[in-house]
Amino acid sequence: MKRTEILQKIRRMRFEEAYGGWQKESLSQEEAAEILGVCSRTFRRQLNRYEENGISGLDDKRLTQASQFH
Repeated sequence: MKRTEILQKIRRMRFEEAYGGWQKESLSQEEAAEILGVCSRTFRRQLNRYEENGISGLDDKRLTQASQFH
């Protein structure tokens, strides 16, 4: 497994944990964002992508694109 794949999985798990706390209202939006190391606006964007596309909506698309420079 590549390092980037491992990091993606870790990021997914951390988001799901923060999202679960936010849904149960045991965490505020700001607290969930702080756990993830992002600002609250980024957390809101992640929420939208997660709710629209599921967990795959959080994947970093830059990692799957081929470089334009060869």
